[in-house]
Amino acid sequence: MVSLPQGTERIDVLIGGAGFAGLTLAIALRQALGPSFEVVVADPALGRASADARASAIVAAARRLFETIGVWDKIVGEAQPILDMVVTDSRLDDAVRPAFLTFDGDVAPGEPFAHMIENGPLLATLFALAKATGVALRPVAVIDFSVTANDVAVRLSDGALSARLLVAADGAHSVIRERAGIACHGWSYGQSAIVTTVGHERPHNGRAEEHFLPAGPFAILPLKSDATLGHRSSIVWTEGTREAERIVALADGDFHAELERRFGRQLGEISAVGARRAFPLGFSVARAFVADRVALIGDAAHVIHPIAGQGLNMGLKDVAALAEVIVDAARLGLDPGSAAVLDRYQRWRRFDTMAMGVATDGLNRLFSNRSDLLRVARDVGLGLVDRLPALKQLFIREAAGLVGEVPKLLRGEAL
Repeated sequence: MVSLPQGTERIDVLIGGAGFAGLTLAIALRQALGPSFEVVVADPALGRASADARASAIVAAARRLFETIGVWDKIVGEAQPILDMVVTDSRLDDAVRPAFLTFDGDVAPGEPFAHMIENGPLLATLFALAKATGVALRPVAVIDFSVTANDVAVRLSDGALSARLLVAADGAHSVIRERAGIACHGWSYGQSAIVTTVGHERPHNGRAEEHFLPAGPFAILPLKSDATLGHRSSIVWTEGTREAERIVALADGDFHAELERRFGRQLGEISAVGARRAFPLGFSVARAFVADRVALIGDAAHVIHPIAGQGLNMGLKDVAALAEVIVDAARLGLDPGSAAVLDRYQRWRRFDTMAMGVATDGLNRLFSNRSDLLRVARDVGLGLVDRLPALKQLFIREAAGLVGEVPKLLRGEAL
């Protein structure tokens, strides 16, 4: 039990974790409900420069969210639209990789289904906007908490406070989720994603490529050209965990040789121009997305395979749904941390999350294998989809986050 001294600060919402999901939620709540609704973000890493060299796909629905809260106009110069996408299914030593599936990149005329942006600039922009919006940003950790009928008493690394709602946005190894007693179910894929930035001689023209290889997908994702480095793409390269560790540890020349075997020469001469790291891959979903006066968002609620580039976007869907139910409740004078409000959030998000998790898990298992029989079957399937424009458009809209019960922010509507 966390005991609070007399005179302890009392706020409306405490968000543990200052990543994309936590900061976006804080901005959305503060903008919708004004300065009388007190929002605090707590994260011991707050204020440090991001060392994350990865890039993320921001799908159309997430871009609409960022436009609505005033983020997009600040980062649009850093964002590269994905104008089309090519999917191949081949072996590593195949001389030719025929395209089995192609997508143009628009969900509507002039609206790309996704943009690529590097994580560092996006996180810095969110931090600056949260600060400008009046969100209280504290570089401290959530240590423990206890719940009463009317609030949650939270012990921080520098003191304590009382909130009506505690939001876990503290990542896949969430301390808040653990303290809330919410179990997480999942498994490791025995794979890791090698991530780096590649410079190349010729322009990518906004094309994303996904090469399905026996060890796993090899994605080439277009980035904005750099004044110094020229044309660039982000690589997400899946291998078995031990093989990924071996490749990352190679000398530069040997790493280049392995990279070139997979990347190909379609964009001319290439070179790795960014740091390279390997990230273990797994699947996990929290047994519940809420507990008494606690809500989970982002990686604290779910982690999926990056095969469809949906991890960050699923977290932003959580943000949009939770922000909407909190704002609706607050405007009616209701308790934003009540069981009824949180149950609405959980019903909104958990089925969609499970469906996307099952889909990405199935895709990874279907393509990350050496079965010739499965290869023939999946290539026939890809070929059939490629000949059905209406089905391809449905897939694009699903990937863009525009199918189903879409929260207001993801439709580009203010709360």
